[in-house]
Amino acid sequence: MFRRLHRFHQMDFELAAWQLTYLCLAPKRVYRNVYFHKQTKNTWARDDPAIIILICACLTVAAIIWSVVYSYTFMEGVRLIFLMIFRDFLLVGAVVATVLWFFSNRVLLSPPSHSTPSDSSVEWSYALDVHINAFFPLYLTLYLAQLFLLPIILKDNWVCLWVGNTLYLAAFAQYVYGVYLGLNALPFLIRSELLLAPLLPLFMSYVLSLLGFNVARHVLRAYFGS
Repeated sequence: MFRRLHRFHQMDFELAAWQLTYLCLAPKRVYRNVYFHKQTKNTWARDDPAIIILICACLTVAAIIWSVVYSYTFMEGVRLIFLMIFRDFLLVGAVVATVLWFFSNRVLLSPPSHSTPSDSSVEWSYALDVHINAFFPLYLTLYLAQLFLLPIILKDNWVCLWVGNTLYLAAFAQYVYGVYLGLNALPFLIRSELLLAPLLPLFMSYVLSLLGFNVARHVLRAYFGS
């Protein structure tokens, strides 16, 4: 997929935009194309980097707006763009993909059988695809929605704390569920429900945070230094 990053004329941005839309509206519909892609390209992972380009463009726009909100200089704004794209999206994605790839192939693979194809294993590039797909709803929630809710979530009262903390709960719950959907779409994986396990500590942390810990305020202070 990354080998085609410089071939813009070969990228299907219309399909990528359709996928981004349905990742928010009906994510299961996106993964129906996985089987078709396997049959036609003999790989579970997409080979078109158009969706990466679109998400990077979205992150660039978000970084510019956040830079304006925090009165960043031009160079600070450029630095924020690089951080959002290369750290938040790509570096974290590489780490998550590696963990998912290792965990899926070690724990979730179904036992070998006559009906199981010999190439039944999770590709690292597909695990990266899963992260990319799960990242976009999180982007909409934390990089955009949070931006417009700043005047509310930073106020010092319990209702605003609840709004901000619920926003973070929704974002990471969407991400976990997106990862689950992506790997659950592979027919040779079993026990994929284990991928939903992070939802329990996530929800417990959310409940505890409602006792007075403003997640948004602490995250933004650590992220933007103010």
